Amino acid sequence: MKPSLFRRSLVLLFLALLALGAPAEEKAPAEKPAEKPPAVPAALESPRATMGTFLHAMNDIKRGKPERIEDAVSTLDLSEVNPLVRRERGEDLAWMLLEVLDKTREVNLDRVPARKEGKPWVFGRYGSGEVRIGRVEDGRGLFDRETSAALPAILEEVATRQTQVSGAGNAEWLPLHIRLRQQLPGWLTERTVILQNWQWIGLLLIIAVGVVVDRIAQFLARLAMRRWLARFPQVASRIRDADRRLRPLGLMLMAAVWWIGILLLGLPEEVLLVLLVAVKLLASIAAVWTAWRLVDVVSALLAEKAASTDNRVDDVLVPMVSRTLKIFIAVGGVVFVADNLNIDVTGLLAGLGLGGLAFALAAKDLVQNFFGSITVLMDRTFTVGDWIIVDGIEGTVEHMGFRSTRIRTFYNSLVTIPNSRFITAEVDNMGARRYRRYKQKFGVTYDTPPEKIDAFCEGLREIVRQHPYMRKDYFQIWFNDLGASALEILIYVFWETPDWTTELRERHRFLLDALRLADELGVEFAFPTQTIHLHQEEAREAPAASPTPEEAREAARRIAQHPL
Repeated sequence: MKPSLFRRSLVLLFLALLALGAPAEEKAPAEKPAEKPPAVPAALESPRATMGTFLHAMNDIKRGKPERIEDAVSTLDLSEVNPLVRRERGEDLAWMLLEVLDKTREVNLDRVPARKEGKPWVFGRYGSGEVRIGRVEDGRGLFDRETSAALPAILEEVATRQTQVSGAGNAEWLPLHIRLRQQLPGWLTERTVILQNWQWIGLLLIIAVGVVVDRIAQFLARLAMRRWLARFPQVASRIRDADRRLRPLGLMLMAAVWWIGILLLGLPEEVLLVLLVAVKLLASIAAVWTAWRLVDVVSALLAEKAASTDNRVDDVLVPMVSRTLKIFIAVGGVVFVADNLNIDVTGLLAGLGLGGLAFALAAKDLVQNFFGSITVLMDRTFTVGDWIIVDGIEGTVEHMGFRSTRIRTFYNSLVTIPNSRFITAEVDNMGARRYRRYKQKFGVTYDTPPEKIDAFCEGLREIVRQHPYMRKDYFQIWFNDLGASALEILIYVFWETPDWTTELRERHRFLLDALRLADELGVEFAFPTQTIHLHQEEAREAPAASPTPEEAREAARRIAQHPL
């Protein structure tokens, strides 16, 4: 992969992310009839329903149903949490809330009010805040935003208490950072510059482990690549820095280690936002980069396989497949990064407006070029290396892509033709010729006797029969015309040659053989001449007697009966 190409791809990826994250231009809402507010889910219609939904979901998780975490998180008002870390922060807060409830008192759902209106219901008051269920604008009853913000401090406040719920003593299902807080000495849980001491130590260990994993992955990837290339030595010459192709794999694994480690530390939202977004972006770009590099390796292997076959279509398909995979990886990479950063792609599509129409119009030519390339491949109109003539452009096909085809003309310029033109254009594929014709007239002097002309023609026919590249089943060599200054012999022959260079070489050989034959038989080739007769007034001899018509017919019958 060329570095410039990857850099351009990263720039495009960055611009796409900016576009995805940019808010759509606000427009004045059109007047619409009043719509009914959405119905409140039964699971969140009252404090009792919300508390029951949360406790049942968390108990199901303990029983081996981790997918129920979404239902538990849905009971929390996370509107103040940054969307980039809302999913991870919500899961963490759900476990914090459960631990606070268990260390406060056992929840009796029958005593939780089932009212659908009124003031928020308070479960408990603490020095750092309250745990309560209030009603949000759409009517749902949720653990309100103040509760979500105060949960980390409340958890620290009740950390030393005993669990008040029977059967909740087993803490193996709790997140690691909650269990660690319960086991660590006091000095490690003290807060120093934003984070607690044990969290700083954990960050250093996670960074160190990630770097070690990166080094080990690089070493193993390089070793595996060298062993693989030893089996395919020809492929190594097609790949630049072949043993370093999988370098991004180490970065991806290092980012994955950091990603998992950061989630285990229970960091504050502000710190989690900065670190997690950075690690997500690094992991996503490293994954796309790894896939991009793997495409280069696979393409080199396919190109080597294609070069070993006589079919020239695979020589065209390999670069097209490579480009297709890279386009797919680039598009998939944008979606992958956007998903990891919780960016709503549908919002971008909805806000495109006229930009979407312009993109559709621009994509029309792209689609036409794509179908043009498919037409060329399916019909096998031409392939790389063929000599073609299309719309007055003549040359050798040098490259075929999805968008265009490049033709190297015989005066060494490079012409790029959009593939859409090949759908309707008339293409003369000179490279697809089975035979290459040669048509010429050999002119010999007028004083050449008929016997020599006949012998010369027969000798040329024998040259054709003995020539290794000339077509033997069809050729024409005859005394054909009386020219203005020569007796003309028609030469109409074919060569079965694979390319133009071989054709020129064999034509050279045939013409030299013809010259040698003419020299040996004493046949002279004519060139345009003029003969001037000077009339002198002198005594004239008596003219010879003219032949009679009967004598002429007899001579004609004698000549016609002479075998060729």
